[in-house]
Order: sequence, then structure tokens, then C-alpha cells
Amino acid sequence: MSNQCCIVLAAGEGRRMNTDVPKVLADVLFKPMLGWVLDAVSKSNVKDICVVEGFKHEVVQKYIESLDIKCESVIQTERKGTAHAVMTAENFLKKRSGGDVLVLGGDSPFIDRQTILDSYEQHKTDKNSATIISSKVENPFGYGRIVRNSPQNSVVAIVEESDASAGQKMINEINSGAYWFKIGDLLSQLFKISNNTSQQEFYLTSIVKLLIDQGFRVNAFEAETSDIVLGANDLLQLENLNRIARNKILDRLIREGVNIPCRDGVIVEQDVVIHRGATILPNTMIFGKSIIYPGAVIGPNSQVINSRVGENVNFNSSYCINTVIPDNKFIHPFTCFNDSFTCSL
Repeated sequence: MSNQCCIVLAAGEGRRMNTDVPKVLADVLFKPMLGWVLDAVSKSNVKDICVVEGFKHEVVQKYIESLDIKCESVIQTERKGTAHAVMTAENFLKKRSGGDVLVLGGDSPFIDRQTILDSYEQHKTDKNSATIISSKVENPFGYGRIVRNSPQNSVVAIVEESDASAGQKMINEINSGAYWFKIGDLLSQLFKISNNTSQQEFYLTSIVKLLIDQGFRVNAFEAETSDIVLGANDLLQLENLNRIARNKILDRLIREGVNIPCRDGVIVEQDVVIHRGATILPNTMIFGKSIIYPGAVIGPNSQVINSRVGENVNFNSSYCINTVIPDNKFIHPFTCFNDSFTCSL
């Protein structure tokens, strides 16, 4: 997509995680949440990305530099809310004032390419100043509710849980915290909002309210999956994200024709490629940039890391890292290949 950019909010500390790393670097299936978000943005062909860093920004920056995705960075020295984070990226926005910006949280790992593309299409078709990415959930408690009018069905407010009436609390369409904005309209309101909140912080929902109050067109795009709203504030919630991510990947592989007769102990990382016709048996973990070709049988009790396993290979109860295993090989149980570019067995 041309003339689009993205700001990823990645400044938070995440104290309840009880870890020493910034919240956005907490792993979901062995990959930082920030990596999941940046992957989705990159796959959407949004080229200009700005990451707002804060807590231990040098650690976040080091991780970003390890990726193949080009990003600018700004530092939010005082963390005063989501809108304040966007204010920190003012110069990034001004350079792109004729386009649109996608604002995402760096701790929302299940935002996906299709949601980004579809929400942008609605944003442009409806000529919105702001498009809220929303989702319907079974239990909306704690989330901001999307209030629509009738019969136009356009958004008239985002009402937080603490401010919602009994009727509004029955609404199950919620704010995911992700938005598309016309950059010019966003900049026209960004520095007009107040921090008259209990936390004395500046929030993006305040910008949405200003836009609505002043007659700008605001609407919401309802995502197909409720997973996009999920994040983690502690390690128990992070465990739940890991479980969801694992099952999403295994479900996709099975639909694509990978034979996984029993998923017990099977973990496949997001970047792994497994071709149709391969078989993955229990207690098998496949990580990194690994590629598994058709007819290969991996497992049980095996581990493959950054390796290519050829067609019709039988890889049973073994381990390999940084290895290429040619087609039609039988790997005896308890074999280990460590940093061997080509297996010659």
C-alpha cells in the first residue's frame, strides 16, 4: 500500500509481567509480541513504520535492528498515554501529512494482515477521518464499547467500562485499540486533547471523541476474529496467548494439508514452513526459519531448528539445528546434527 504508514506503540514497562524486559518483548510462541505486530504490518505492505519506544528503549531498539523490517524509532521519555505516544511521533506524521496512519499497540500479537487490509479499504471507501478496528466478544467487561447510532449505524462514541450505562454495558462490540487516521485530521486535533483523566494521561479515544464532536466522519471496522483484541498484562495471560497462538498455527497447517494426527506436545513457530503432505508426530518442536518438505515424517520426540528437511525424510526422535537433510533420508533415532549445513547420511 502506498501513502500509508504505521505507528506502533511499544513504550510500556509491563510491571505485572514480573520480568526484566519491556512488555512488548514478552514472547508468544518464542517470538516477541512486537515481532508479531511488525510482521503483520510488513505483510500488509505498509513500508513506513515508526516504533515509539520508552522503557528500556535500547533493548527494544536492539531487537528491531535484528529484524529484516525497516523501522524508524522515537523515544517517549515520559509515558503519558497512547495519544501522548503518538504526539512523540509528530515529525514522522508531518512528513506524511497527505496520507493515512495505522496506530497499533505493540503488545497485540494477533493483529493480522487481512484485518489491516480490510479495515483500510473501508477507511478509504467511507472517506473516514478515523476508523476504529473493533471486534465483538462474548464478555466485553473492561473494554471500551462502540456506541453506534440508528439507522445510519455510524459510531457516535467509545464509552469506557467505568462510564457505561447499564444499556451500554450490554454492547459486545469493543474497541481493539487499533485505528486508521487521516494524518491531516489527526494532527489537527492531536494537541487539542486534555489529560483530564484519572491517570492524567492523553488517550487516543479522546482524539476520536474530538473528531466526532467536530463533525469529522468516524466509523468502526468489525474484525472477523475477536483474537485481535487480546493482549497480556501478566504471565498467566501470556500463557493463554501462547496456547491460542500454538493452536492457530496447528489449525492452519492441518487445513493446508499437513498431517498432524495428534497435536500433543507439537509446537511449530510462526515462521516455519511445512508443505502439504508432511507429517508431524507428537512431542515435536519446529523453530526458526525451518522448512519441512512433502512426505517428510518428523517425530515423535524430535526438534528441528533453522533447518530444511527434504522430501520423504523419516526423522524420528532426533535433533537438528542449521542443517539441510536431503530427500529420502532415514534419520536413526537419537541422532544430533549441530550446525552441519548438509547432512550426508
